Amino acid sequence: MQKLLALIGREKALFTDDINQYDDKLNKIVNNSSFLVLGGAGTIGQAVVKEIFKRKPKKLHVVDISENNMVELVRDIRSSFGYIEGDFKTFALDIGSVEYDAFIVADGRYDYILNLSALKHVRSEKDPFTLMRMIDVNIFNTDKTLVQARQKRVKKYFCVSTDKAANPVNLMGASKRIMEMFVTRHSKYTKVSMARFANVAFSDGSLLYGFNKRIEKRQPIVAPNDVKRYFVTPQESGELCLMSCIFGENRDIFFPKLSENLHLISFADIAVKYLKNLGYEPYLCKDEDEARNFFTKNSELNTQNSKQWPCFFSKSDTTGEKDFEEFYTDKELLDMEKFHNLGIIKNELLYDDALLNSFTKNINAMKKFLRWSKEDIVKEFFKLLPDLSYEDKKKYLDEKM
Repeated sequence: MQKLLALIGREKALFTDDINQYDDKLNKIVNNSSFLVLGGAGTIGQAVVKEIFKRKPKKLHVVDISENNMVELVRDIRSSFGYIEGDFKTFALDIGSVEYDAFIVADGRYDYILNLSALKHVRSEKDPFTLMRMIDVNIFNTDKTLVQARQKRVKKYFCVSTDKAANPVNLMGASKRIMEMFVTRHSKYTKVSMARFANVAFSDGSLLYGFNKRIEKRQPIVAPNDVKRYFVTPQESGELCLMSCIFGENRDIFFPKLSENLHLISFADIAVKYLKNLGYEPYLCKDEDEARNFFTKNSELNTQNSKQWPCFFSKSDTTGEKDFEEFYTDKELLDMEKFHNLGIIKNELLYDDALLNSFTKNINAMKKFLRWSKEDIVKEFFKLLPDLSYEDKKKYLDEKM
């Protein structure tokens, strides 16, 4: 934990004071409750499952589409925590499938459902087909599982949003903002809460995760030098989600308070810290070609004992990148007093039923005829989010190293 904190420029975990203050109450509630975690084998999902498991719940079921990640989750839990008397099971299921629906019909008796499934990458909005899947995963699967939660009389439904939902500039963040609207509509019938938080350091598929792969494959480290982000550790992401799930009031959105322990740091700065932690000195390359060919042209450095590592840091010029991040807007009501390091966005029961229904109808019509364009989808996004600050620069992350 301390090593990871150092890499993201911190010395102290964010939520220690809040976890310590509420730990007895948290343990008692979890120990007497049953949980379903959706998307439980991703980085955040695994962190949430571990936070629940170590508090010995009565029942803990985990669903995820990734069979391999689920296997690793179980091995990790058995190696770290062992066993509990409660019912712990995993299911390799697609939340959007008929098999999942049958699973809910067969059981579905849970006090808490936590939905961590998401398409989280801005790069996933580059084409109309993956973008449509993003809508399915981030919005419609959430809507469907909330309907099921109501039918099964679930006590509380939690789902993860993102800081990119605050004044979104990309379609991924916009999809999460629209998801929040759908969740709010369901709050009439089922108690809900959410969380917006920063990038999870070294999470699956992230740029920092990619640093590990580049070292493993003897490839250059590439990162933007003008994009700064807030970072939390995987454990902190699990703590934030569980705190919101258990203690959030209806429609609350939890987020990390900004403090000396949470500050913006650039990807380039983390890359330098990361390399120095491994004993390397960054070698700054002038372009991608120099970085890509570094080890070939410097054969004397092409050994495992090399103390230099090629890096290429450049300005971001792709669609959907925001040069700063925020957890809330100036139009949202905040409670900054209840917790030490957790802020809360307080939401009223406000939504436009006609617009939500129109969005669903129009998107489903596109899917029915198997024909749509990215422009068609973007138009639907703007109907719900007229202030969306989205600009398609026609250049995406897949076109860069």
